[in-house]
Amino acid sequence: MRIKLIEPNQKVFLQMCRDKLNSPSVFSIIQFGINCSISSMKNYYSNRRLIPESLFLDLCHITKINELNLKYEKMSENWGKIKGGKSRKI
Repeated sequence: MRIKLIEPNQKVFLQMCRDKLNSPSVFSIIQFGINCSISSMKNYYSNRRLIPESLFLDLCHITKINELNLKYEKMSENWGKIKGGKSRKI
């Protein structure tokens, strides 16, 4: 599942996590045991990709942010992926 944050958006959410962890940047959150690459974190920060549910729950757990206070939607895992030519089949 993917998480689409409505309020706050992904950028603000990651900045909140950075502030709660007293981290110098959003990308250095990875040092707290988050299993994510820097390039993926950049994509989440710039809203190019949606955050996976497991990463979202890990960030909420580490920073002690109650996910019930956030407005978000759960999207399917293959939301936004290319259909691979099936839509143009003749």
